[in-house]
Amino acid sequence: MGIRLATTADVEAAVQTLARAFEDYPMTRVGLDPHDYLDRLTQYHRLFITEIGLPHGRVWIAEDASAVAVWTTPSTPPDVFRSHADAFRDLAGSRAELAAEYEEAMGIFRPREPSWFLTLVGVDPDRQRQGLGRAVITPGLAAADADHSPAFVETQEPTNLHFYESLGFTVIAELELPHRGPIHYAMYRPATN
Repeated sequence: MGIRLATTADVEAAVQTLARAFEDYPMTRVGLDPHDYLDRLTQYHRLFITEIGLPHGRVWIAEDASAVAVWTTPSTPPDVFRSHADAFRDLAGSRAELAAEYEEAMGIFRPREPSWFLTLVGVDPDRQRQGLGRAVITPGLAAADADHSPAFVETQEPTNLHFYESLGFTVIAELELPHRGPIHYAMYRPATN
């Protein structure tokens, strides 16, 4: 399976893969309004890819769009999310206050130094356990290594920990998100020399 940088022509296929991959993910289930949840989830991923990943980061995609990885990089403007805060808040709907509280709690553990941040990665549920997640993440890790930059990822799914550890990440923080939310894991991969 070939992996390449995504273009604007890949947006809809990438969005559909991410929406399918995150349909039952703990964080999106609690962070997005349950009313029209699937539509909100799709719009969330479209906004993320079109306004963050493609213009300000890197997006790698499998040739058949069955796997997608979205990274921000050390050159991503630090205020890129702030300029889209209203749109993300609207998508969260009735969960906006809770989502903001979660974001504040998670932000404490994010690196302060320039880093490659694996912000989203998803594999179509029908294609999981075939090595596509690793394949679509690897180019970002190689780019981080070439930059001599650390990498960072977050997950709220404990079953993801071993996979990320196999890629060189280490859990640096674990916390239960407020209001009996999911357990949040912050994972760090040091820069190579």
